Amino acid sequence: MARESEQFLVQRVIGNNVVMAQGGKNGKEYVIIGKGIGFAVKGSDVIEGNDHRIEKLFRLEDREEWSQYQILLEDIDPKVMRITDEIITDIAREFPGKLNDKIYLALPSHIQFTIFRLRSGMDIVNPFLQETKMTFPKEFEIAYKAAEKVSAEFQVQIPEDEVGFLTYHVYSAVSNVPIGQLVKASNIVSELLDMIQQERNITFKQGSMNHVRLMIHLRFSIERILQGSLVDNPFVKHIKKEYKEEFKLAKKLGKVMKNTLGAEVPEEEICFLAMHLHRLFQTLEKNK
Repeated sequence: MARESEQFLVQRVIGNNVVMAQGGKNGKEYVIIGKGIGFAVKGSDVIEGNDHRIEKLFRLEDREEWSQYQILLEDIDPKVMRITDEIITDIAREFPGKLNDKIYLALPSHIQFTIFRLRSGMDIVNPFLQETKMTFPKEFEIAYKAAEKVSAEFQVQIPEDEVGFLTYHVYSAVSNVPIGQLVKASNIVSELLDMIQQERNITFKQGSMNHVRLMIHLRFSIERILQGSLVDNPFVKHIKKEYKEEFKLAKKLGKVMKNTLGAEVPEEEICFLAMHLHRLFQTLEKNK
């Protein structure tokens, strides 16, 4: 977007590197990010559109979202903003390409609240930690390093459970999948795994190859369904004929996904799941 002739009226200074402003051609509300952009700036000051310090400029989608982030960010510690900037730089280095702009607001808010919870002696429990570590290994590694930065800066011990939550922010930034959607997917994966174990009277060994493979397939199947991404499965007829029991169970699981996600589950996706179930049950039978 050409910004040379535009002006932005500062609404709130979040930190040295982040301000909220109103203006541009459409008079909308924006978040402006850039090194030193908020330094010595006050409310009602004007930032020119061609200011060389502007690195990121994005508009919040609606008034409710704008108000939410104003409340969250108005008391953010400048040190949190600085450490967040370092973490985002690390993410961008590992995942070249455009990051989801919302990380510039969501991550500092999350870190600030995490520090508050830890200093208040509140427990952080993550029921999806193992799944997160296995499904997003690279993102978890980046989140672990981010946790080390926060620990060193604020003299708090970041538990591994919190690293799992930070991983969601990393993955959301690089994939544009909302945090809430990630949490919902994790809940559904757990429910589906429980269903499979109950239906077949089996118990998965946590971290086993069978457990990990199925869990990852379920996770990315859910994401494809939510994003409406179609998969081509040329073996649909064969699977329905040869893997009748697995297909029957896969249909049950698909019904749960449909009801929970509010989205149709294509037959091709059901058949891929039936294939995974067939391979799983065969492996378990051999290892008895």
